[in-house]
Amino acid sequence: MNHSSYNVNAYLVRTTGAMEERWDPEIKKYFRKVLYSITYGLMWLMACATFGIYFQLAYTNGKPFIFTALYYAGVIITMGLLIRWYYLTWRK
Repeated sequence: MNHSSYNVNAYLVRTTGAMEERWDPEIKKYFRKVLYSITYGLMWLMACATFGIYFQLAYTNGKPFIFTALYYAGVIITMGLLIRWYYLTWRK
């Protein structure tokens, strides 16, 4: 291990931890809300795309229509739950 890179890493850990301790608690809460909002939105989008495109539930190709209908019902219900979570999170 290179000794100079170790010193840089130790310095970054030391300064980052000190900076985080000085943050205002309200700023930490705000950044956490932003991070969680982006993360949950992207997870929802990736799950919908995976089930819809990869597992071919978004369109009928000789499958019974019930699978496609259940997929779109699930997308609408989970989008409603995600929007509700956004509302409850950002309301405060």
